[in-house]
Amino acid sequence: MSRLIDKGLEDQSVLLIRMGELTYQTLSISIKGYIESSIVQGQIREMSDRLMLMADKVEDRSFELITRFQPVASDLRAIKSYMKIGYDFARYGRYALDISYINDQISGLSECDTEIKESVEKMCEKVLQMVKISIDALRKHDVDLAKTIVETEREVDAMYQSHLNKLLEEETGNSRSITSRVLMSRYLERIADHAVYVCESIVYIVTGEKIRLR
Repeated sequence: MSRLIDKGLEDQSVLLIRMGELTYQTLSISIKGYIESSIVQGQIREMSDRLMLMADKVEDRSFELITRFQPVASDLRAIKSYMKIGYDFARYGRYALDISYINDQISGLSECDTEIKESVEKMCEKVLQMVKISIDALRKHDVDLAKTIVETEREVDAMYQSHLNKLLEEETGNSRSITSRVLMSRYLERIADHAVYVCESIVYIVTGEKIRLR
């Protein structure tokens, strides 16, 4: 027999999946704008603001579920995790906005050589892959898929460290380009971290096990 709270939890899951789809779109547009040196900050700001409103809605609904019904331990686990995932998705949006700001205000990547551009683009692809894994794992509540994010996260961390090392080794360089690349690589690394956090929350929802996937 279904419970009244089950419909509320299902609605939360649907809302978060919609958030996930919007976050992927937001990040994709922002990253593409950075790579292609196109102006997207206004569009990304609107999308990021929508994500913040959706995160607030997730939080409000979570408190409503707690006050209106009598959630058992597994319900509370899901409610808590959904609130956290909502926050993580909202952070995706804010980092997308930060990336669009770099491109619009600092630029720099267009002035880099081909090798550097390819390195940044590869890191972007890996991070978007991690974001997609986190969204798909949530959609399916798939623990095995969530755990696959570990390998890609390690690759991103290695790319981030390698990128910083190359920057330190450069004897000369365009200051705008260097600033742009430092900020971009840092934002990508943080997005990757939040993708891992989402996957950890999915494992917790399904199994009740608190694990670290880093």
